[in-house]
Amino acid sequence: MTHAIVPAELVVKAMQDSGYKNAAYAIAELIDNSIQAGARLVELLCIEGEEFLIERHRTRLKQLAVVDNGCGMDTDELRRALQFGNGGHLKDRKGIGRFGMGLPNSSISQGERVEVWSWQHGAADALWSYLDLAEIATGELQQVPMPEKRPIPEKWEKMAAEFGATGTLVCWSKPNRCSWKTAHSVIRNTEEVVGRLYRRFINENRTKIRMAAFDESALSEPVIDTYARPNDPMYLMSNTSCPDPFSTDPMFERWGENQEITIRFREKEHPVVLGYSLAKKEARQGHNPGGRPHGKHAARNLGVSIIRADRELDLDSRWMPTYDPVARWIGIEVNFPPELDEVFGVTNNKQSATHLADLAGIEKNELADKHGFGSYQELKDAWRADEDPREPLLAVKDSIETTRNALMKLLTAQTRGAKRKRHQDPNSPEMKATEATRKRQEEGRKGQSDDVETSLAPSKRTAEIAKGLVDTGLDKEEADELAASTINSGLKYVFGYADTAAGSFFSVKPKGGALLITLNTSHPAYQNLIALLEDSADESDVEKLKRQHTQALDGLKLLLTAWARYEDEAPDGESRIAVQEAREDWGRVARRFLS
Repeated sequence: MTHAIVPAELVVKAMQDSGYKNAAYAIAELIDNSIQAGARLVELLCIEGEEFLIERHRTRLKQLAVVDNGCGMDTDELRRALQFGNGGHLKDRKGIGRFGMGLPNSSISQGERVEVWSWQHGAADALWSYLDLAEIATGELQQVPMPEKRPIPEKWEKMAAEFGATGTLVCWSKPNRCSWKTAHSVIRNTEEVVGRLYRRFINENRTKIRMAAFDESALSEPVIDTYARPNDPMYLMSNTSCPDPFSTDPMFERWGENQEITIRFREKEHPVVLGYSLAKKEARQGHNPGGRPHGKHAARNLGVSIIRADRELDLDSRWMPTYDPVARWIGIEVNFPPELDEVFGVTNNKQSATHLADLAGIEKNELADKHGFGSYQELKDAWRADEDPREPLLAVKDSIETTRNALMKLLTAQTRGAKRKRHQDPNSPEMKATEATRKRQEEGRKGQSDDVETSLAPSKRTAEIAKGLVDTGLDKEEADELAASTINSGLKYVFGYADTAAGSFFSVKPKGGALLITLNTSHPAYQNLIALLEDSADESDVEKLKRQHTQALDGLKLLLTAWARYEDEAPDGESRIAVQEAREDWGRVARRFLS
């Protein structure tokens, strides 16, 4: 009976449960090694075959390999590469590697055996070694096997586009832990992730990444053969995986200049660069742009992209309000050098920057309270005094949230403005309200805006309404168009949208003889009533539509209960009578308008 400090079977279990999000991120570890080795071409090769199961056949992934034309490894380097926590780039602060966990960790997480061939003087002179979980568990394999010269299996040479003078082949011989069971699903799911993680390398033609699948009965003819295209969450690159009409030209535009925040760490200063982008107007126009292919693509890329050494670590959606459909039209990127790994809390599998991630999706005061401080400023001051490495990240958090909120306000105003095209419709609220107002005018009811409507020239009225709409955040071109349409149609009412700190749900201002009703988009009544109903007009999911209508009905009832409580809290006497009379007067006007 042995009494090992850590039994081998537990080591194996820990190796396998290494926390990769999915196989695509495990494959990315191998691609990291290839790029670090200077590879200009990296190939993901999958072999699938049929197996018989309960009187039927099904296709299953049999083997998976990554081959590159990088610099290759000698005997010592190959042994270190297969050793957990070792590797050739542990002190390298310039590349995308460094942690020494990639090859063994990722491989064992997806299967029981990994084999590696590497060569520096032609593929015919390749060195070979391996790791096998079964042999590790039984104690048969206690050290990385000494590399030996062994020919590369002919099947990989048939499938690969290139075997250069130098290179490496990593083969997962038994990928039985891979969540995707066919070569098709592996490539389909990996392509989008790999295209995003390495978008800068692909876009700048520093590295090509080929993905090919083969049936084991015909290895010379691929059933899938494609090259990864950039998948850019900022949508500033050309020729990307974004669907038409934005596959060749960028869908977004850069918003402002990149912001640089300097972080001092270990007596040196390092730049952190934050970039922002916003969808072009044509991407957001038309009926339900979010439901079209390019809109769905943008929804899958929702979040803040965290970039380290030109390679994405994470696309963190917690920074974005996922409930708001306009959030998909914003791009945010944080780029930092490997020298700040400890500051950002980079994990050894390069899937997250944990210290920055801990600041996502949490309000400033809540963050202060979480750490035992009375205010956000107290937290900042304390962390600065303690030289806490997380303190510089608060400036990153502030920049992300300030710019995100500004862009959300702008997009909300523009998006809501674009949905007002039916104001000229005879059945539109604006048209019906105007008709009801004309009847009240005929009855001798006079409003403060009526004199301006009859005395001011139409051009001046249009300009005044347009200015009021621009002040709410609407694009000038759309504001001019809406103002002109309001005047030409003889409308008395026009709606605007603005994010204000005021407590009111809406405001009313006479503009050019019309009444500009500005809805406060930051008011809960807007989010739980107006926005839901406006968005439901484009919704095709019946169940979601039902939920939206139920929530909107609840919002309306809560709005009425808020008035009831307001009336109930009014002081006895004239104040309460005035509130009640206001409700009754408004009710009489509402009856006329709604009928």
